[in-house]
This record gives sequence, C-alpha cells and structure tokens, in this order.
Amino acid sequence: MTIYDLKPAFQNLLRPICKRLADAGYSANQVTVAALLFSIIVGLLFALSPTKSWAALLIPVWLFLRMALNAIDGMLAREHNMQSDLGGILNELGDVVSDTALYLPFAVVPGIPAMLVVSVVLLSILTEMAGVVAVQIGASRRYDGPMGKSDRAFVFGLLGLLLGIGLNPGWWSTAILAAVAVLAALTTLNRCARALAERNSA
Repeated sequence: MTIYDLKPAFQNLLRPICKRLADAGYSANQVTVAALLFSIIVGLLFALSPTKSWAALLIPVWLFLRMALNAIDGMLAREHNMQSDLGGILNELGDVVSDTALYLPFAVVPGIPAMLVVSVVLLSILTEMAGVVAVQIGASRRYDGPMGKSDRAFVFGLLGLLLGIGLNPGWWSTAILAAVAVLAALTTLNRCARALAERNSA
C-alpha cells in the first residue's frame, strides 16, 4: 500500500480541470514539460536560499501542484487520445529530472547530511529505473512500494514544510532521510522481484 494507490480518487477530482485544458487545446506533453520546467525553477530557488522559510515552503506547495499536473498529463494522454512515444519518454525522464531538481537542494541546507540526501536521490533514480526495466523483460511498468514517487514527494514535502515553519534540522531530519534511503532500496528490490514473478507467471 502506497500513496500511489490513492491516484484514482485524486484523478476523479482533477477530471473537470483536465477536460477544460483539453478543450482549450493544451496537450499532455505541454503539461509534462511545464511541470518539469517549474520543478527546476523551484529547486533552484530553494538551492539559492536554503535557509529561507519561503523557499522551503515552496517545496510542499509545488510538490502538491506537480502531483496534480502529473495526474492531469496522464489523463490527457489516455482519455483525450494524446498518447505518444515522445510523451512516454518525457513522462519517465521528466519525473526523474524533476525529483532530482527538487530533492537535491536539501543537501545544501545547514544541518542536513549532504551525502545522505545524495544517496536518497540516487536510490530514487534506481527505484524508477527498476520500474521501467520491468517493461524491458516483458512485465508491466512496476509502481510497487514501499517508497514510490508519491511517497517520496510526501516525505520531502513534509521536510520542506517543517523547515519552512522554523524547525531546525537535526536527528529527526537525518532519521527521516535514512529511513527513505532504506525504503527506497527495498522498493528497488521489490519492483525487480515483482517484475520477475509477473514474467514467470505469464
């Protein structure tokens, strides 16, 4: 069970917005690229002002909006006949680049172990790679937990919120990031195991 399992309910809430965007002529790829560019901008602003409350608070706000945009671009593609090979590439690479741009700046926040943040980012990339590689062996794209994309967004959004309201980094932030690293590693193994099991049962 991960936050990703709540996606259908979230999509239902966003479906009217999605329809308006489709009627206005916006494409799924445009939404994907916009989410990527804004993620890079927000990440840069946070990296340039890692001790400012407003910069830290940008992270949870944008992560929520980005989650909405990610759901919308998927619905535009599937429900409004906008699926394309380019869209598939942009979706996968865009998520990884966006995550990196938003999470890596935590490494320059005083009091947060930089190497731990870098480790979490690298493990997150590995997790998504495991999900995609499943397709290469004939299984479905794997989204198994316990630390998928939505779960990471929740954790880093919470970190940004706590820093933004004035809580100083310390043992708690180190413990959270260490837990994310361990869970990300387990997620990678889980996705690989589930992909092999799916392939062998086919």
